[in-house]
Amino acid sequence: MKLIIGNKTYSSWSLRPWVLMKHFNIPFEEILVKLDMPETKAEIAKYSPSGKVPALIDGDLSIWESAAIMEYLNEKYPEKKMYPTDLKQRALARSLSMEMHAGFGKMRERLSFNVKKSYQNFDFGSAQSDIDRVKVLWTEQLKVSKGPFLFGEFSIADAMYAPVVGRFVTYGVPVDGLVKNYCEAIMNLPALKEWYAGAMKEDFEAKDHI
Repeated sequence: MKLIIGNKTYSSWSLRPWVLMKHFNIPFEEILVKLDMPETKAEIAKYSPSGKVPALIDGDLSIWESAAIMEYLNEKYPEKKMYPTDLKQRALARSLSMEMHAGFGKMRERLSFNVKKSYQNFDFGSAQSDIDRVKVLWTEQLKVSKGPFLFGEFSIADAMYAPVVGRFVTYGVPVDGLVKNYCEAIMNLPALKEWYAGAMKEDFEAKDHI
């Protein structure tokens, strides 16, 4: 399989399936397309019908959109248990994942994903309500699961929220209690550390991406 991604510094949507595949030891070839370059559109078009990254190539099959890629991987490797085994918990995990996929637009716009930046006293502005909602989601679920991840073991839901944790770190979002513990668990995940290390080695620039 091949996973086509954008810059590790900026591409939060690429991070999600990449971290999932790394964490669950699913072998793949990484193909990084530099974003916002003259050749970017043509390069991505070789792999992704949507013209966006990420995209997963498995033989003659091309899958785009992070959520669809991870759902495909969950079905292809059921033994990996990327979602909770309990039916109700699995439905809840999908609800959390899809809320992230479809929502939090203000947070993604104002707190654009950037691994290399760090802010203090950042004005969250219109993103504050999204930030508050995320904290409530995490807190309620962690009270049930007891951590360290949203459903105990690392799952697709955590992969979906990993870039949000990264945003919280970059923009200095205040956290405490269960939310702080969760953020630390995500940031200490070996797969995420590997992504960040790769980002730090990038010497090409692009626009911040949500």
